[in-house]
Amino acid sequence: MKLLLHTCCAPCSVYCIKSLREEGIEPTLYWYNPNIHPYAEYKARRDCLREYTKLVNVELLEDDAYGLDEFVCNTYDKISTRCQEYCYPKRLRQAFEFAKSEGFDAITTTLLYSIYQKHDFIKDLMTSLSAEYGIEFVYRDFREGWQEGQDEARRIGLYMQKYCGCVFSEEESGIGREIGRKMKKAGISPTNANVRKFIEENKVDGLIRPEKLKSIEIEEA
Repeated sequence: MKLLLHTCCAPCSVYCIKSLREEGIEPTLYWYNPNIHPYAEYKARRDCLREYTKLVNVELLEDDAYGLDEFVCNTYDKISTRCQEYCYPKRLRQAFEFAKSEGFDAITTTLLYSIYQKHDFIKDLMTSLSAEYGIEFVYRDFREGWQEGQDEARRIGLYMQKYCGCVFSEEESGIGREIGRKMKKAGISPTNANVRKFIEENKVDGLIRPEKLKSIEIEEA
């Protein structure tokens, strides 16, 4: 099997590469992530992946496209649905295009590893793209190795990013940390699920802005 592994960052690739190799599948990594901003963050993630692929002796192919202007132009009016309406389709369709042009017969993505991504949407999208392009979609729920992958990434000193990638997710990540601090102060366990639920319940027009945090009160548990 000649498999292309669309890869969003080095830490997310650790468990994916390991588990695929345990199945006897040698992946070729593909970097295409024009959603990552600002450029310093984009470069940090790309360069970390380059170094990691050398460390574990896996091939990396790159479509080195930093796309802030295009990303903003296509998401400014759909910020709350940007992942499903633009970000996932943009990156994954390009991955299928690349796989087709380079003669790969199978494809998957490290997006299926992250516990923070919209897993079922990604699975359905890739299933649809697989039928369209005639390339096998190798579905794996890599989330089962989430902690193992994170522990190994930290052990070897990989760059660990603090947010998904785009400017809007950076803002949401900061808001999430602030809400987590407020929850902890109120005696509530600031788990990822609790924070995400609280953000969703307090959004206005699909968004929650930093200034709104001042008016958010979290009752003690």
